[in-house]
Amino acid sequence: MTFRTSAIGGSFALEVQGVNLWETPSEETISRLRDLWSQHGVLVFRRQSLSETELIDFSAHFGEVIPHTRPDWASAHAREITLVSNMKNADGAGIGGLGNGELAWHSDQSFVEYPATGCLLYAVELPPDNPDTSWANLMLAYAALPADLRQAVDTRAATFDYAKRASGYAQGDAPSASISARLPPVRHPLVNAHPVTGKRSLYLDPGTMTGVDGLPEAEGLALLDKLTEAATAPAFTYRHQWRIGDVVMWDNGFLLHRRDGFSHSGNRLMKRTIMRLPRSSHICPGPA
Repeated sequence: MTFRTSAIGGSFALEVQGVNLWETPSEETISRLRDLWSQHGVLVFRRQSLSETELIDFSAHFGEVIPHTRPDWASAHAREITLVSNMKNADGAGIGGLGNGELAWHSDQSFVEYPATGCLLYAVELPPDNPDTSWANLMLAYAALPADLRQAVDTRAATFDYAKRASGYAQGDAPSASISARLPPVRHPLVNAHPVTGKRSLYLDPGTMTGVDGLPEAEGLALLDKLTEAATAPAFTYRHQWRIGDVVMWDNGFLLHRRDGFSHSGNRLMKRTIMRLPRSSHICPGPA
């Protein structure tokens, strides 16, 4: 299967044309996609129509597909599928997680010791006031840091705590005590190197970071704020305007993302898979 790619709006994100994700791809296609994803971080596929099984099967070409840490957000048909939705069932209970509010800049799974950094999101239903999702490239941001700021973070680690993120969720999305107990704070280096190119990247998550090793709390948080501000500058970001049938893959190892809020009156249903990517070809943060 041959396919074409084009940069979207001059950004780092690539649109992939000529690949039907419901079909079995050739090994050559998967190999090219793996390489492109590892280097660019965001791949966009338009006009897809996928069952949950097909979504899982395609994701599995890139790494082990794992259930989300919140089983209460899982599809009833496949634990590997997370429902990101504000919709409710006949009993008035939410069918997934993350509601309709704005989601600030964050990185998925940063709060676990060995994050599964691959993520795929499939747009099934969108509301009239369709919210955009944005990504920030932390590899590009690191390369543009002033020398003094780069030196300040090169050998430091930060603490990432799920409790901080959960405190920002809507009340209905708050984690159970058992989830909180098995997700204690973890430490990750603030800078990682790509295993193939050697390019260095920041690793940030403003929504879960609570401090920097070796710095007083206020000084550490000020440093993290400064890094986040630098990393999310327009020059390093891509803003995606969703269409039904879009599939977007991104690599949390060197990207942040955020979502706009939208009205309660509109239904939004996205299906997500999470992949544990190979350390030989992706930045895969681990414990500091």
